[in-house]
Amino acid sequence: MNTDQRTGTVERKTAETGISIAVNLDGTGAYDVATGIGFLDHMVEQFSKHSLIDVTMKVSGDLHVDQHHTTEDSAIALGQALSDALGDKAGIGRYGAAYSPMDETLSRVALDISGRPFLVWNARFTQEKLGEWDTELIEHWFHSVAQSAGLTLHIELLYGTNNHHICESIYKGFARAMRIAVERDPRKGSAIPSTKGQLGG
Repeated sequence: MNTDQRTGTVERKTAETGISIAVNLDGTGAYDVATGIGFLDHMVEQFSKHSLIDVTMKVSGDLHVDQHHTTEDSAIALGQALSDALGDKAGIGRYGAAYSPMDETLSRVALDISGRPFLVWNARFTQEKLGEWDTELIEHWFHSVAQSAGLTLHIELLYGTNNHHICESIYKGFARAMRIAVERDPRKGSAIPSTKGQLGG
């Protein structure tokens, strides 16, 4: 971790996927994403753009089997890279929340960079695929990110009918909440934002 510019990198190789990820929490929302799943690329790009977290993500996966391993492993590696960049989490806002409207859809995302991973998912899709991406994997992506980044993450679809809008609204809300949570609060200085003196454990 670079304390001046908070960056994290992960190289992850298994029999199912090969992944290279780099993030910069203090970026501009620049991205270079290639997972082999077009709609997943689009969502990670939305996350980067609206969180202002630079994301480089390259994934080669066993898509001839299905999309599960690529979805899960890319989320695990992204969470690990975010955790690496956050370091001891000194001075961060820690909490973030956002309402995210997109046309007829409204989502609410709230999170705590707590070190205690937990996902509450209250959303639904009415079609099996977005592009070629299986919609049942979207919840799993967020679960995997929450677990590996140590996030307490609550995601709610308040209302909406268009499946594309629902997914994009959730990702943009997640991005905005993360932007708030990872930003340094000058009033906190280098203090850990917890009365325990540490986050997690």
